Amino acid sequence: MRVVILADEYMPSGTRAHAKMLHELAIEFKKNGHQPIVITPGKPNQKSLLIKDKFEEIEIWFFKSGATRGKGLIIRLINEWLLTYRAKKAIKNENNNFDLCINYSPTIFFGPLANFFKKKGAYVFLILRDMFPQWIIDKGIIREKSIPYIFLKYYENLNYKTSNCIGVQSEGNLELFKSLYPNYQNVITLMNWTSISGSKEGGLNSHLLEELNIQDKLIFFYGGNIGKAQDIKNIIRLVKKMKSHKNVHFLIIGQGDEYEFILNSKIKYSLYNLTIRPSVKQDEYEKILHSVHVGLISLAFEHSAHNFPGKILGYMRSSLPILGSVNPGNDLLNIINDSNAGIVHINGEDNKLLESAKLFAEKSELRNAYGENSYSLMTEKFSVSSAVETILKKMFDEI
Repeated sequence: MRVVILADEYMPSGTRAHAKMLHELAIEFKKNGHQPIVITPGKPNQKSLLIKDKFEEIEIWFFKSGATRGKGLIIRLINEWLLTYRAKKAIKNENNNFDLCINYSPTIFFGPLANFFKKKGAYVFLILRDMFPQWIIDKGIIREKSIPYIFLKYYENLNYKTSNCIGVQSEGNLELFKSLYPNYQNVITLMNWTSISGSKEGGLNSHLLEELNIQDKLIFFYGGNIGKAQDIKNIIRLVKKMKSHKNVHFLIIGQGDEYEFILNSKIKYSLYNLTIRPSVKQDEYEKILHSVHVGLISLAFEHSAHNFPGKILGYMRSSLPILGSVNPGNDLLNIINDSNAGIVHINGEDNKLLESAKLFAEKSELRNAYGENSYSLMTEKFSVSSAVETILKKMFDEI
């Protein structure tokens, strides 16, 4: 069976968690005897419209595309809007018949491309990880009924209408989706996933901590997207309050609209206990995860969706206890807390978050125990084999 995976970012150059997740998904499909092909944006200056490559035996089609990161919101929006047009132009002379199309969202702008494959006979499975533009409405970034709202909602709904099945990441998101979009009935829960093979490996320590001269510190680590949805101010407040703990250092590695805010905050508040660095490649990221002690998460209070940050999977693979705060009602709080895989609070409960941070900083036995539970939770609930099995079962039940 030919399987096409639509990804706005992919390995080996992709630095965000879902790039690795989708690669692990592609590998699992290949293990099951299928032929996965990943279609993803290439470079603005690549010599041809389409470049074919392979990474760990997975075939990748890079279509010529404008940058969608680090160029400002307007340029990003334009280049994401053009994704389908540029992809179709690049692959028009290729064998573009597929049995299964996996459309990962965000972005919302691969919907027309997924529809193109659907018309040619593909079953379209939408992996929905962000109810965009709902969260930017929740945050007050755009107003309902405004022109940007109407534009974005059109492509959001096109994504949903095109899909034979929609997989959301938690039971809470399933209920929320059904309440917001009652017209779409074929919606299931598809948890985030990771490959268990290769986790817990020794000898993976990164040299970055030595370069930063923080190798003797207890490291609280945040990796991944640094944007409005993450409410990075939440982490900055914690960093400020932990300055008196001389043995603790906060390390942030990622990219996003709030990167400059962190740099400015570090100077403004003399946060000598904070280091921020741009995104790194996945192999280096894995080494860093094996070198730190606590994994941080943060989600904006205003979120109505039950977002499950992909970075958590990396934390679990490396047996890191999880510390963070999320929006009210988020399933993640109970999943992590009930499993003793970490301690998660509601965003805004700053004193509770501080006390939990102190607890992890001061109690190494507790930290290690929660780290072991974190790894166990991953093996029980978030395997890539389970994700592929869920997708294929849904497809074969309906065709």
